[in-house]
Formats: sequence, structure tokens, C-alpha cells
Amino acid sequence: QVRLLESGGGLVQAGGSLRLSCAVSGSIFRLNAMDWYRQAPGKQRDLVATITTGGVGRNYADSVKGRFIISRDNTKNTVYLQMNNLKPEDTAVYYCHTIINGVNYWGEGTLVTVSS
Repeated sequence: QVRLLESGGGLVQAGGSLRLSCAVSGSIFRLNAMDWYRQAPGKQRDLVATITTGGVGRNYADSVKGRFIISRDNTKNTVYLQMNNLKPEDTAVYYCHTIINGVNYWGEGTLVTVSS
């Protein structure tokens, strides 16, 4: 059974930083591209960042380019999202996501709140 478990969310002031982690179990992690999504209150869930299996290919939403960095450690089956210069509009529940054999897998999310 594939499981994704996020951690690292919390309350931070604008301009601050947080690092989210997503530990993956039940799959061959190094074979999976990984994503981070976020969902703000009353809004749809949006893609924030993606990383390819080897970690070389990375893509970001325009709203986070230059501030967020996605990375992975295939020895620890973990993907990270380093979030710098946080803004109040980054407030959301952040979800880890992957697709395996056409099936979408999501974590339960971790809440990030950025105060102004």
C-alpha cells in the first residue's frame, strides 16, 4: 500500500521560511516523479512544484519561482519543499502527490499559515 506522509507545516511570519517533507512508503520511490500541490481556503488545489525521478528536472508555478525549491532524497524515500520569503498568499494546505500505474496518490496535507 502506497502512503505519503507530509510534515513541516506551521505558522510563520511573512518573509520567513519553512521546509516541508513528504515520506513515501509502499512504492519504489526512485521510480516516481513527485509533486507538491496546495489548496487555499475556498480555492482549488493547484500544482506548486514537480520533480522528476532522478531529481534533475524541476518545474514550478510562476507564483513560487525563485522562492521555493523542490528536492528529493531517494535514499530516504523523501521529497522536500523548501519555501523561502513566504507571503501571506502562500497560506494553504500543502499536499504531496504522485502517480503510480495511472493511480493518483495523495498525502493528507500539512497546513502552512503565513502571517503578515
